[in-house]
Amino acid sequence: MIVKVIVAIIIAYLLGSIPFAYIAGRLKKGVDIRQVGGGNMGALNVMHEVGAAIGYAVWVADIAKGLLAVYVAQWLELSLMWVLVTGFAVVAGHNWPVFLGFRGGKGGAAAMGVLLALVPREFGISFGITVAVVLITSNPTLGLGIGLAFLPLFIWLLGGSSTLIIYPIVLSLFIGARYLSAGLKKAAAGEDIKKGLIINREYHWWQSRKR
Repeated sequence: MIVKVIVAIIIAYLLGSIPFAYIAGRLKKGVDIRQVGGGNMGALNVMHEVGAAIGYAVWVADIAKGLLAVYVAQWLELSLMWVLVTGFAVVAGHNWPVFLGFRGGKGGAAAMGVLLALVPREFGISFGITVAVVLITSNPTLGLGIGLAFLPLFIWLLGGSSTLIIYPIVLSLFIGARYLSAGLKKAAAGEDIKKGLIINREYHWWQSRKR
């Protein structure tokens, strides 16, 4: 069993480390996505700086990383605890990818894939809230945060275990710490982190850059 656990965690981390956003930036525009726009190696920055269509493709690919990591752990018949650990491993791989000197993104899309695999019904409902918030505010970060905040409630209402109720909370805090760290760095650099905190007026709701 320990061999299966190690294999699952390594696979999850390596899956998370696949830098789809970086690859898209290099192939499409010849840029390091970490050096342009908001500096984040994520789908949203690709949407802004490379193009909406390829940004959505990166988003789907990053979600798929989380999905696949959980499915591999389940296929290996690991206990729920170790399946949840592999979920953290794939997000950690995205945030600190071995292929790019451990300089990655924030893990939001990878985490969405993990939660979609674990609690698909409940995640689907919370994702509906996320979409509604994004349509109103053009702020995916706010939408994801609100959607994840409701997810434990939906898991509880639909009879999920206490472990599955707690897990999204812990995973959200893990991701939130990454967002907070990025915000503090921007503040230290003199950027106005309050701009677009609720309503993003710089980008349309589909997140393509205004020209």
